[in-house]
Amino acid sequence: MNYITVSGKTVEEAVAKAILELQTTKEQLSYRVLSEPQKGFLGIFGSKPAKIEARVLPDSVELAQTFLQTTVSLMGQETMITKTESNQRILFQLTEGNDAGRLIGKRGQTLESLEYLTNLVCNRGEQKYKRIELDIGDYRERRKQTLEQLALRVADKVTTQKKPLSLEPMNALERKIVHETLKSVKRVETKSEGSGVNRHIIVLYKG
Repeated sequence: MNYITVSGKTVEEAVAKAILELQTTKEQLSYRVLSEPQKGFLGIFGSKPAKIEARVLPDSVELAQTFLQTTVSLMGQETMITKTESNQRILFQLTEGNDAGRLIGKRGQTLESLEYLTNLVCNRGEQKYKRIELDIGDYRERRKQTLEQLALRVADKVTTQKKPLSLEPMNALERKIVHETLKSVKRVETKSEGSGVNRHIIVLYKG
């Protein structure tokens, strides 16, 4: 993006002018001081104003979307990305291309990795964290329903056998779905064990 050059009696005044001219905010303004103000003879003759070079910082969400589109293309996938924002939630919905399974990966691991990297790009240098979620072909909802059904089946086995059962390793969001699903189920309780990619849920019999 092109810079503009702005002058003012002080650097602060030049910054204020740049904000007005670029129709932006101080947080979104990037500038560097080209010259400090100088007082002339008797404070009048030969005085020089402050001069800055300024531009508007690119939108972090747009940068993240561009990064995601480029990364997906490099993976050999042709897909469109639709952005929706509601209640401070930013969702990038990827259309199902020629091989959606490759973008999702085993148990959604590839999709999780893409989401993690996209959030890193979005929040690099940002003061206020922005959370971006990725989905493709409503995979998230289908996975949620699968986990809920799995959790209930395992809970039924635990109450029948009166023995704890372990579930496969899951990410934090998926573990939360299982915990929430079984929270109101009588005679069972859940806990997480392990660390990193091996962290998993154990369903216990309460009696």
